[in-house]
Amino acid sequence: MIRVVLADDEAMIRAGVSAILAADAGIKVVAEAEDGRAAVEQTRATRPDVVLLDIRMPVMDGLKAAEEIRRLLPEVGVIMLTTFGEDAYIERALGLGASGFLLKSGDPRELLGGIHAVAGGAAFLSPKVAQRVIARFSGNQVSRAEEAKALIEKLTPREQEVLALLGSGLSNADIAAKLFVVEGTVKAYVSTILNRLGARNRVQAAITAYEAGLVGGGREESSR
Repeated sequence: MIRVVLADDEAMIRAGVSAILAADAGIKVVAEAEDGRAAVEQTRATRPDVVLLDIRMPVMDGLKAAEEIRRLLPEVGVIMLTTFGEDAYIERALGLGASGFLLKSGDPRELLGGIHAVAGGAAFLSPKVAQRVIARFSGNQVSRAEEAKALIEKLTPREQEVLALLGSGLSNADIAAKLFVVEGTVKAYVSTILNRLGARNRVQAAITAYEAGLVGGGREESSR
């Protein structure tokens, strides 16, 4: 059972997200919060697998809450709930170590898939969010894509295969099953990939995979 803390200052948003999560028998909302400070306190009290954080909240915003949670409980996965108008916030959240980015207006299946992915140790980017993040980081789209392709050329074919699966939102266990290897081998691959790409976390590695065209949602595809 994946245990989730949900934080959003809008009661109707919390109710809607809770209803979606209730449809998945493998997910349980163990606490809700109206602001970032309460989210941190609920996370400390309940020790969930995943925290869903709205970016804009009173008392303490989602970014500060994410930073505090990552400091206190680094094993807890953090997913940011965002809107299209918050690109700069997404960039900051990425630097703080958030593992997932989802749109409030997105497909409910993405919400469920994202929670399962992050709970399993993977990164998850909503395809539309990935487009926005990539665009935000790119002063020159062509040079950025070329830079990403140059980076992945440092990887062996097997490491590129692992990166593509990581970028698709698969956990280490899922990648291991797909490649018919043990999970420890995948962890070693991921560690090497992060080092060679100069990525601080799986999300940054996933963005490189998107930019290089290893997975869907990259520059060479049209927005979905």
